[in-house]
Amino acid sequence: MTDVPSGAVPRAPKLRAIAWQDIVAALKLGIRDFARAPLYGLFFGGFFALGGVAIFLFLGVFDAPWMIIPIAIGFPLVGPFAAAGLYEVSRRLARGEPLTWKAVLITVFRQRERQLGWMAFVVLFIFWVWVYQVRILLAIFMGFSAPSSLDRFMTVVLTTQSGITFLAVGTLVGLVLALILFSATVVAMPLLLDTELDFVTALITSFQAVARSPLPMLGWGIIVTALTLLALAPAFLGLVVIMPVLGHATWHLYALAAGRETAP
Repeated sequence: MTDVPSGAVPRAPKLRAIAWQDIVAALKLGIRDFARAPLYGLFFGGFFALGGVAIFLFLGVFDAPWMIIPIAIGFPLVGPFAAAGLYEVSRRLARGEPLTWKAVLITVFRQRERQLGWMAFVVLFIFWVWVYQVRILLAIFMGFSAPSSLDRFMTVVLTTQSGITFLAVGTLVGLVLALILFSATVVAMPLLLDTELDFVTALITSFQAVARSPLPMLGWGIIVTALTLLALAPAFLGLVVIMPVLGHATWHLYALAAGRETAP
C-alpha cells in the first residue's frame, strides 16, 4: 500500500487520461503476471469458476434454470472485489516485493477491515438490482408464467413478441447497470487496495477516471465483457484463466493512470 504520513489525510492520486496504448499495455502486463505467477492466478480464478458452477446448480435445485442467463452475466460483475488477491500479486511483482501465499492471503483477508469491504455493498447492491429488474421485466412482459426450463425459456424469448421485447429492454437496462458498476469499480477497487482512501472518494475518483477517458475506458469495458462472456461458454472453466488475466490487467491500468509504473 502507498505509505501515508502519520496524522495526514490521504488524498486521491491524480490520475492521467488513459489512452488506447495503455489498454494494450495493461493487457500485456496482465498476461505477463499470469505467466509469472500462474498458481496464484489459477487459485483465484478457480473461485470464479466454482462460483459460477455453484450458482447454476443452485438455480437448478429451485427449478429456475432460466435465471442462469442474468446470473451468468451478473456474476462476473462482482469480480473486481474477489480480484483483490490478483491486484496484490501484480502490486508485489511490479515492486519486486516477496510473493508468498501468506502475504497475499493476509492482504486479502485484511480488506474486510478496510474501505474495500464497503465497496462490496456497492457492488452487491447493483448486482441485486440487476437480478430483480430481470424478475420485474419478466412479470411485465411474460406475466407470472415464465418457462421453467432453459430451452423453453430461450424459445419464448427468441420467437415471441413479448420475449423479444423483454430481451431488448432487459439488455438496455443491463447495459446501463453494467456501465454504472464498471465506472464505480474499475479504478476504485485497485485504488482502495493501494491507498487508505475512503470508499466514497474512491468511487468519485473512479467515475472521474472514466469521464476523463470515455472511449478508451468504454473499450476496456467491452473487452472485459466480451472475454468474460467467452470464458463462460465452456461450463465456466474459461474463467480460471480469463479472470486472473483481467484482474492483473485492471491493476496495471490503474497503476499506469496513477503514474505508479510506465508502459513496457
